[in-house]
Amino acid sequence: MISRFKAVIFDWDGTLMNSEARIVSAIQFAAKQCGLPVLPHHQSKQIIGLSLDRAISQLYPNAELDQVAKMAQAYTQHFLYESAIEMQPYEGAEVLLDSLKQAGFMLAVATGKSRKGLDEVLDKSGFGYYFHITRTPVESASKPDPLMLKQILEYFDLKAEQALMVGDTTFDMQMAQAIGMPRVALSHGVHELERLQSFDPLVSFDHLAELQAWLLAS
Repeated sequence: MISRFKAVIFDWDGTLMNSEARIVSAIQFAAKQCGLPVLPHHQSKQIIGLSLDRAISQLYPNAELDQVAKMAQAYTQHFLYESAIEMQPYEGAEVLLDSLKQAGFMLAVATGKSRKGLDEVLDKSGFGYYFHITRTPVESASKPDPLMLKQILEYFDLKAEQALMVGDTTFDMQMAQAIGMPRVALSHGVHELERLQSFDPLVSFDHLAELQAWLLAS
C-alpha cells in the first residue's frame, strides 16, 4: 500500500516546525496594536494554517478591511523581525526529510505562510534543500481550497492517489479530502486528533519518527 506514493506534501507550521507560540504571540500583539480584543491562546491558534488575511477575518469577523490589512502588517513585522520567541523543527524533522529524499520520494510544502515568511524560514533552517516545490497562498489559494495541492500534482505530473498530504490541522485534511488525496494526521500540532480523524486520514501519528518508519516500511 505505502509504495504507491511517489510524493509527500507537508504542511509547515505545526507539522514540521513548532511555531505555535510565536504565531499566537504575533497574533495577540497585532490585535493589541490595532485596538482589537486580544483573544486567548487556544482560540488564536485555531486559525494556524490559513492565509493571514483569512485567519484574521475568521478570528475577527466584524473587523473592517482596513483593520484586517493593518493587523496583517503588524503581525508580519512582529513575527519576522521583532519576536523573541524561538521556533524549532519538531524532533526528527530533518532526519525524516533526508531519509525520504534519499529513498526517492518527491517532497513538497503546502502552507498558509506568506511566500516571504516561508522562504525566510526555509533558508534559516536549511530545509529548502529537501523540497522540489513549495506553495503558499501568495501564488495559490488559502486552505482549505485544494488549489495548492492541484498545482503540486501538476508539477510532479501525478494523480492525487499517488501523493500523500501530511498535516496537523483540519484545513490540511479537508483540502486533501476534497481531491481524493490520501492524508496522514499528526497530533503534535494545532488541532486535536479527534477533529483530524473526522476527515478519515489513513493513519495518525504522535511523532515524526513514526511517520518515517511507516513511509519507509517495505
